[in-house]
Amino acid sequence: MVPVSFTSSLGAALEFAGEELVLLKSNALYWPSERALLVADLHLEKGSWYAQAGQMLPPYDSRETLERVADAVKATGARRVITLGDNFHDEAGTHRLDPYAAGMLESLIRALDWVWITGNHDETMPRAFGAAVEAELVVNGITLRHEARLGETRPELSGHFHPKMRVRVRNRHIARPCAVLSRSKTAGDRLIAPAFGAYTGGMDAGAPEIIKALSPATTIDAVLPAKGKLVSFPLYREAA
Repeated sequence: MVPVSFTSSLGAALEFAGEELVLLKSNALYWPSERALLVADLHLEKGSWYAQAGQMLPPYDSRETLERVADAVKATGARRVITLGDNFHDEAGTHRLDPYAAGMLESLIRALDWVWITGNHDETMPRAFGAAVEAELVVNGITLRHEARLGETRPELSGHFHPKMRVRVRNRHIARPCAVLSRSKTAGDRLIAPAFGAYTGGMDAGAPEIIKALSPATTIDAVLPAKGKLVSFPLYREAA
């Protein structure tokens, strides 16, 4: 476990493709030079989707998730929000959003430059609440998309996998959401963001699916903030 040298008063910062990104405790990414907040896998209305199948969960996950987005915007001073796909748990979820949560979302979108990047759960985004909708977006040379593209050689930010890392805290093992960072001698930096939504589960950060998705790579690490610093856990090292 090796602390990374970059730090920030907002959270734990890292150098990525020549830019500084800040991994917040809320599992959002803040991009200071763009004044942009990046959030992956909101999965809004996941609770109501389960309710339709008879599995009753508290129906307030969308409100909680949107409140956390608002808190992150306030903490960072972000002027732009870019989502990284799977914004709603299913496409019909855009119409199940209750009036209170819909009002919260519309207020955020009015106040910010908001861009939905679509994912496999919400490819068409039938209701965008006044925001822009993109399949992917390139910002300052960095490609933003939902799922890491196998063999991608350009800098890339994505979501989809909901990575988690098991860590030992006070003699207990707990699973914490994390980002997964890939560096390569022959390709650009790539990063899979942690899931942001209130009802999102997770996949082990070292799972073969994640390692494969970030190929080609020289190094792959799980990274998460701890006490204002970014902590790195090696997941993959290219053979010498």
